Amino acid sequence: MPVFTYEAIEPGGSRTTGKVSAHSRAAALDEVAQKGLVPVSVDEERAVEPAHRAARATVGRVPQGAVETFSRELANLLAAGVPITRALSILRRESSHPAARAQWSAIYDDVAGGTPLAEAMSRWPKSFPPVYVAMVHAGETGGFLDVVLTQIAEFRARERDLKGKLRNAMAYPTILAVLAVAVVIFLMTFFIPRFSVIFQDLKGNMPALTQAIVAISDFITNYGLGILVVLVALFLVLRRMLTSPAGQLAAQQATLRLPFIGKLVARFALVRFSRMLGTLLGAGVPLVASLRVAREAVGNRVLADAVGQSIEHVQKGKGLARSLSGNSRLFPGSVIEMIAVAEESGRLDTELKRLATVNEEELDRQLRTAVSMAEPILLFIMAGVVGTIVVGMLLPVFTLQEYIH
Repeated sequence: MPVFTYEAIEPGGSRTTGKVSAHSRAAALDEVAQKGLVPVSVDEERAVEPAHRAARATVGRVPQGAVETFSRELANLLAAGVPITRALSILRRESSHPAARAQWSAIYDDVAGGTPLAEAMSRWPKSFPPVYVAMVHAGETGGFLDVVLTQIAEFRARERDLKGKLRNAMAYPTILAVLAVAVVIFLMTFFIPRFSVIFQDLKGNMPALTQAIVAISDFITNYGLGILVVLVALFLVLRRMLTSPAGQLAAQQATLRLPFIGKLVARFALVRFSRMLGTLLGAGVPLVASLRVAREAVGNRVLADAVGQSIEHVQKGKGLARSLSGNSRLFPGSVIEMIAVAEESGRLDTELKRLATVNEEELDRQLRTAVSMAEPILLFIMAGVVGTIVVGMLLPVFTLQEYIH
């Protein structure tokens, strides 16, 4: 009997993998579903599977813009009545990016051989993450694949715009911070050592501020290489800790506790969750399955775990608004009220998309406000540090006559 390897989403929202024995792929899907799991991909174990892994290792990274274009064009072709294999053949032929062409060709080969589209896409997780694959699987199962692909393309476009706003908002403050550190290092390692030579005979009589600055400069000059090695080592250790599940969870918990940044992170997660859930419900995906997929789009384990608890309440028959009300950090009272009214009026998908748009605009406004406040603060700190160093080195000059006997 053939053995199938599956990847699925548990009732709590976490991903799991395993193997089942079945006479066919359809029977394997049924067996996975009977375990209470939502299948993302089910692959029959074949001898050619190592070849798939070798192919994935040799193909480069596909730009997200190319994936978005692929989704939109595939949706348009399917909506026009073009068979899926022919549509994939057209897209692989017209792709101008080498890595994209290689991936689209591999997906075409799999689909032409009888593999479902979602399963073929799941073999390229860097281009098609689990959330994407789960949506495609829902579209294939429900018979509205073209609708799902269109909404995926729109969702990814909005996601790209939102992340672009975040990057643009942080660019200038980051440049200012790096420039401030570079200026201080230059003063401490180049300017002060040459300037302090003048006061070598007055070391015991120099002002306290001047002595402190010269001492710090000497320490950085003499032990700068060691300091750099320690900082690099700390960075590597910290990065390794943050790549572990426990480290990521601790970092996300700490971020959410920050006074201003925590609210921005929670609002960003709310935007992603609302848009994904609204998109899935609008495509006809059942609520529980939509919640499980949307949970993956939150991007924060702490908040995603809270959504996972809400899914359990929905499965027990509670309304969505009531189930989400226990997580006030991600869903404020006003949001819960909007969701409750939308549930009663039967327009939950539309309201969730509107909620995502409104909160995205508010997030953009808060980011612009934060940047406008960060710029003068960073400039003030930079001017204060540099000014303190300059004044500290000029103080002995102003009082030089007191040291001459």
